[in-house]
Amino acid sequence: MQSFKTTHHCRSESDLTNLGEKLTPLLRLGDIVLLSGGLGAGKTTLARGIIRALCGDIEVPSPTYTLVQTYECSDFDIWHFDLYRLQHENEIWELGIEDAFENGVCLLEWPQRISGLLTGNELEILIEIGETTRTVTISGTEHWGDRLAHVIT
Repeated sequence: MQSFKTTHHCRSESDLTNLGEKLTPLLRLGDIVLLSGGLGAGKTTLARGIIRALCGDIEVPSPTYTLVQTYECSDFDIWHFDLYRLQHENEIWELGIEDAFENGVCLLEWPQRISGLLTGNELEILIEIGETTRTVTISGTEHWGDRLAHVIT
């Protein structure tokens, strides 16, 4: 189902933040962004770039312990989920994901925890740690390619 794929190399935390900022102009209500990678890969850092670009220079803590943080932005709300601690896929309903899907943009860290609920139309971002860089692979269906190709270079 994937038809759009691009790879970026980030050498610093600010590179990851900047990449997140570049994604924001084309995010729309109802979009779901999947953030995958190992512990410490930079998923929250990239999400922080997205959130601050849309909501201003605000505090953006990791949702590791709260599981979800919600941010009110001018065009829509952003729901930032960290699903690492979920034991069962069905626990996601207790976090309000239905409201998030309908009323905002969702950033999902550790999306494999709810893989059975995903449609395949999400924007997928995989961050892999290398010796000196992070390799960030962004992929999605054709509609994502159409929306993001001229923004992400």
